[in-house]
Amino acid sequence: MATPTPHTPPTGGLRERKKQRTRDALIRAALELFTEQGYDATTVDEIAEAVDVSQRTYFRYFANKEDVAFAVQEMVEARFLEELAARPASESPLTALRSAVMTAWDEIGSAIESVIPVELHMRSYRMIESTPALIASHLRRSSELEEQIARLIARREGLDVETDPRPRVLVAAFSGVMRVAGKVWGEGPECSVDSIRELTQSYLDHMVPAIDDDWRGRH
Repeated sequence: MATPTPHTPPTGGLRERKKQRTRDALIRAALELFTEQGYDATTVDEIAEAVDVSQRTYFRYFANKEDVAFAVQEMVEARFLEELAARPASESPLTALRSAVMTAWDEIGSAIESVIPVELHMRSYRMIESTPALIASHLRRSSELEEQIARLIARREGLDVETDPRPRVLVAAFSGVMRVAGKVWGEGPECSVDSIRELTQSYLDHMVPAIDDDWRGRH
């Protein structure tokens, strides 16, 4: 998977702003259609028609339906990777991961809302999790992201990820916590960015105690 490009305000003048607006409109239209009538039942032609552009224009922005389904998720992931790469070298790997995700959520809410309502983001998350045609891609993308993160952590620590298992083990545990938090958020009634941030923080707070061997001694 290519490294996703974060959603940033276009700086190339009117032409670039127009292209960004068209891309954002295609994402909104696609996710609305996917969540209302189903991913499989939605065609590229319907998405393009909803934005009043041609199919050819659609394919200038997205290679297929799958790409637009994951567009916002990739934006969130890109912001996290940026934050992780910028964390101070003095931080431990787990602290860097935690700080990166919390800092990213501080800023990503407005970025999401500049493209789609957060409520639509939640519905889209549920749609992906319940669509067989997307689940395999979702798992593959998650695995590729975990490998990117593990290699980034290994570089930070001066380790060889092929001979030292710790970066991949840590990232696997961290990603598991993030998936659980996302699942609980997606199934809950609250769809604000604050709620996913608070839930993520709570689950990360429980990460170290949860892997401690002495569960019975902790109450």
